Amino acid sequence: MKIDSCAIIVTQANKLIAPIHDRMPVILAPGNLDRWLDPTQDAAGLLPLLKPAPADDIGAYPVGLSVNSPKNDGPELIDHAQQP
Repeated sequence: MKIDSCAIIVTQANKLIAPIHDRMPVILAPGNLDRWLDPTQDAAGLLPLLKPAPADDIGAYPVGLSVNSPKNDGPELIDHAQQP
């Protein structure tokens, strides 16, 4: 039986994400994708890829509270929150 599944690998938060949470998803640099997907790679040799993305490479902005429930799903979850 085939089971479709996935996993999100997390690492410590970088300086941008740390004020929000102590962990963040690993974001592989585009130049590391082939290496990560290569089944001949030794797992121990891939560990250095599991590090926080540079804060300057990503962004953050406030979103609505709807993201706090897994019942909610849709593109509106990433809309910028209205500032009071």
